[in-house]
Amino acid sequence: MDWLRQLPIGQYVDDGEGGETGGRGSWLKRLDPRVKLVWTVAFLVTPILAGPLWRLALVGLLLLITAVSGLPWRLWRQSLPLLIALALLVGLLAALLPAAGSPPASLQRPPGELRLVPGPPGAPSASRAGLSWELVRWGPVMAGPVELGPLVVTRRSAELGINGATLLFTVIHSANLLLLSTPPEELVWAIAWWLGPLRILGWPVERLGFTLLLSLRFLPLVQEELQNLLRSIATRAVNLRRLGWKASLGLVLAVGERLLANVLLRSEQGAEALMARGGMWLPPDRLHQPAATPSGASLAAVLALAALLALRWKVGAL
Repeated sequence: MDWLRQLPIGQYVDDGEGGETGGRGSWLKRLDPRVKLVWTVAFLVTPILAGPLWRLALVGLLLLITAVSGLPWRLWRQSLPLLIALALLVGLLAALLPAAGSPPASLQRPPGELRLVPGPPGAPSASRAGLSWELVRWGPVMAGPVELGPLVVTRRSAELGINGATLLFTVIHSANLLLLSTPPEELVWAIAWWLGPLRILGWPVERLGFTLLLSLRFLPLVQEELQNLLRSIATRAVNLRRLGWKASLGLVLAVGERLLANVLLRSEQGAEALMARGGMWLPPDRLHQPAATPSGASLAAVLALAALLALRWKVGAL
């Protein structure tokens, strides 16, 4: 029942003294947090209005970065296969379900205006031109005595499946890599650095950064509360099949309500403890001291990001 604690999703994991790779640690952790933040934003933004090839290329790039990042295998050996399975399931459902289509429009001209002129003697007969709209057709599918009709994968449904699966994987895994390799203090400092010009407009950048830091600190508490609720259900040997769908839905809603109540209670206790200590927060500059000069890995990451944006501009629509 401790599987939630074994999946460090959204939590920074330190290498310890000397690291786990012979004192070198992960090169991804040594990157400048500002560069990693921009790379994550690029993974989230570049799929917009992009073609399937670009989306699949981003997935392959993320898998390559994960494989050569130097992060311990135990950090993503369980979460990454589950995420891939979830993305494939979402993509498969989107591809098999019928794509929404617009109703046929009325004819603008009468059919009698169409005249077919016969070709010269010996010319090949007219045939359909262009690519087929249907890619795969299975059917009809029988579910017992009921005939469900054929399963058809069209070009539109296949594109929806690829877009849904790749977008789900890219959004979750890119953010997870950022949180795994960046301490919360460095991440808050990087966001405050990028939002620094907004101080001219009167934005409370320090307050926003401190709020984000508290939110990141509360992620393990949310996982702990969910773990305790699941353990309580398993202890009572609740069988959802015997309860029926109405009682099962009520149980899920009750667990969600209790989880929200416990998280809000933890938040209230944290706020009271903060106010009891004076309600003061440290500015982001005191949370993280940036390096005097950027490292070679950070400069290489900036150049690679520029190349990625150039490729998106040239071939992203494919």
